[in-house]
Amino acid sequence: MNSQPTIAQPRWNRLFAPALILLAAAVAVAPQLLRGPSCGHDFDFHLASWFDCTSSWRHGLLYPHWTPSANFGAGEPRFVFYPPLTWMLGATLGLLLPWQFVPLAICFLLLAATGLATRALARLVLDSAPATLAGCAALFSGYALFTAYERSAFAEFAGGFWIPLVLLYILRERNPNAALWQRALDGSTAPLALTVAGCWLSNPTVGVMACYMLAAVALTLAVTSRSCAPLLRAAIGSLLGMGLVAAYLVPATWEQRWVDILQVTRDPGQTLENNWLFAVHAAPSLADHDFVLRQASILAVGMIAVALAGLLVTWLRGRLPADRRLWLPLALIPIAVLLLQFPLSRPVWNLPELRFLQFPWRWLLVLEAPMAIFFASAVWPANSAQRWRRIAVGCACITIFLAMTACADNFFFQPCDDQDSVPGMLDAYRSGHGFIGTDEYEPIDSDNSLIPSGLPAACLVAAPSTQLGVLPSDADPDNPIRLWNADQNSCLATLNWQHDLPEHKRLHAVAPHSGFLVLRLLSFPAWQIKLNGQPVIELPHRDDGLIAVPVHQGPVDLAVDWTTTPDILAGRWLSALVVLLLAVLCLLERKLRRSRLS
Repeated sequence: MNSQPTIAQPRWNRLFAPALILLAAAVAVAPQLLRGPSCGHDFDFHLASWFDCTSSWRHGLLYPHWTPSANFGAGEPRFVFYPPLTWMLGATLGLLLPWQFVPLAICFLLLAATGLATRALARLVLDSAPATLAGCAALFSGYALFTAYERSAFAEFAGGFWIPLVLLYILRERNPNAALWQRALDGSTAPLALTVAGCWLSNPTVGVMACYMLAAVALTLAVTSRSCAPLLRAAIGSLLGMGLVAAYLVPATWEQRWVDILQVTRDPGQTLENNWLFAVHAAPSLADHDFVLRQASILAVGMIAVALAGLLVTWLRGRLPADRRLWLPLALIPIAVLLLQFPLSRPVWNLPELRFLQFPWRWLLVLEAPMAIFFASAVWPANSAQRWRRIAVGCACITIFLAMTACADNFFFQPCDDQDSVPGMLDAYRSGHGFIGTDEYEPIDSDNSLIPSGLPAACLVAAPSTQLGVLPSDADPDNPIRLWNADQNSCLATLNWQHDLPEHKRLHAVAPHSGFLVLRLLSFPAWQIKLNGQPVIELPHRDDGLIAVPVHQGPVDLAVDWTTTPDILAGRWLSALVVLLLAVLCLLERKLRRSRLS
């Protein structure tokens, strides 16, 4: 490692390093190019979100809130709660590429972004060649490939890009001898705010990890440098970053009271207590969970070992920078991640929002960049070494990276069933069949597993509690799906929408009997319902969470529209205000930098 700026490289050399990382990302995703996308744990969820987003865009909704295909066409407010960066990226690629290639393109882009961001961080302490090696090591790290192949967790995957940038902008010191404000606002605070915003727009768990990591690193820097400048920069960057995305964060936080969002922390397989390192459980229902936990635990041990061994070798070779503020925070990260894998860290997990991370091994995302940097620093020969040594190290690293890709293909790749493949999902979407819903987005005191497949747009029933659909005798016990058809005679009449858009629906018909119209639409307070021009305020509760509208015999003119609730307006105004504050900050940092250079 070194802390001195290197001599400017020729332009072709500056382009060669990023091109090498792009090539490495292509190699890492090559098995999926040959075999097709890996249908990991979250694959269906993301693919359906991309479909719904593109459909909403085609209907003129630039920022949709509702996913109509969930719950077999009854929808859910997924886009209110799930950050928009990756579902908008997937939808954009879906407009440009055949759907079969969209998951591959996202994997490639996020792997490449991980490598490039890690390389940018590594350039604080490494020359161009070892920094490029660090970028490649990050994207071939076990956890990056595990996320891409085993989990298909595209939103969390994006954290591999943002986390190194958060570290870069808090560690970078452009004006170390200046006054407090000049030292804090040295041109790094505004990009830090944008990076924090990117974390929250990618994934809530990434946002939580980034903010806690930022606070810990800033505190470490404040102690080692005996200055409050890092704390000041971190505070301004995190507050402005979260304020920038208030248009998403405020509704996502406020409207949690309308859905069963805490269900995500009650699933036995997703509770903190069942996910310590190498935990094993007697319950048969947790067998698959324990298999994934064992994989993640092996990755955790391996990555932490590589990081600490790389740190030790770097120290023994005398390559640690004299300025410990550049390496001490990175060195503490693998130790902190290791401690977080064991029950002794339980008090830490009681801090606000940390339990929503569910899996302690998710902190491996934060470990990727430090591990890659210490690995590259440990193995790369000194500049004075003979050229054949650098070639030998490069060949050895290529062999390791190819072996990591082969292992990911062999151990992590998830083959697709016909119904879970991209063509199968497309057929189900285009047929209007829809997909299973997400439990944490169901209304309070309801059960979305009671929503049957095949419901009509509106079903006239005599009593609002009428149960629709039945479980077939051959239903999958692990994933039972109720089915509805007209022969069940549960509906006195069935009606269809004349105007059916994702967030605006109209029905004009004549009800043959008084009763209740059960709409194939999940209840949510943002829906405004008008019957024959009059608002419908009181609606009866249904156990499945569907909307039931009382109607009288005769003409029915029903309008259902998604409304902009006050929390959404508050979030938008707050984001607009913070945009102005960020612009002022950019101008201030630019002025301070000019005054320093003059």
